[in-house]
Amino acid sequence: MRHTLPIAPQFYVTAPQTCPYLPNRRERKLFTALQGDHATELNDSLSKQGFRRSQNVLYRPACADCTACLSARIRVADFVPSKSQKRTKKRNLGMTRNARAPWATEEQFTLFRRYLDARHADGGMADMDVFEFAAMIEETPVRSRVVEYRDAGKDAGLAAVCLTDILDDGLSLVYSFFDPDLDHRSLGTHVILDHIDLAREAGLPYVYLGYWVPGSDKMAYKARFSALEIYVYGAWQEIGNPDEYSNQTHPLSVDPIAQQVAQISLPDLMAPQTAKSSQDTP
Repeated sequence: MRHTLPIAPQFYVTAPQTCPYLPNRRERKLFTALQGDHATELNDSLSKQGFRRSQNVLYRPACADCTACLSARIRVADFVPSKSQKRTKKRNLGMTRNARAPWATEEQFTLFRRYLDARHADGGMADMDVFEFAAMIEETPVRSRVVEYRDAGKDAGLAAVCLTDILDDGLSLVYSFFDPDLDHRSLGTHVILDHIDLAREAGLPYVYLGYWVPGSDKMAYKARFSALEIYVYGAWQEIGNPDEYSNQTHPLSVDPIAQQVAQISLPDLMAPQTAKSSQDTP
């Protein structure tokens, strides 16, 4: 008997786990598989609704009584760098960018391990081995690039790396890491600034940064970018004053899972696909 994948994606919920952003919290995720001929359309559509990609899975926080995680994106046309960000660009003027196919290398993994050991030794990815790293980079059913950054020079080592998805309306920074010995260069900020330039060059209106979490020191840097929008109650809106957001829990703050799924807008997966030109990607 021949079996085929269902046209409509199926949604599931993870078991509660320790929250990586706020103390004494438990996180839960709503997720669906990203596969088949319509993976690109699904990734484009759900990214606009606060979902993120991890390999062949799309997920969004669905915690029982917490709505602190807010998807964030930068409006490229309206972005104006701050004085600090201008200094960061100046410090990294010699940095070169190479956007390549999503293929993991030994050099990338070595930098990745140094970054984790220095910055996230107790995080959820701390025990990742080379095979799991390769899966993170290479298992992508959508248009993705690995963007590598090096100082100018023939023998310049790898300074930063960003796994980036190319959406129909922007660039989504899936995961980035950098040389921990170059903290003074603010390479994390440089990668975002360069992706804003890259999106502008490609005519894409947004750069998706993942989740901003008020009260989380790990996520505070995202609120320092101008023209930042967050996804709240089913719509994108200007972030305004970051200090006015609360991360307090409340038992009535989260809709039931069935209602959350019913509110998700899905693309027309029965519509014929149109060929995309290779020139529309960075």
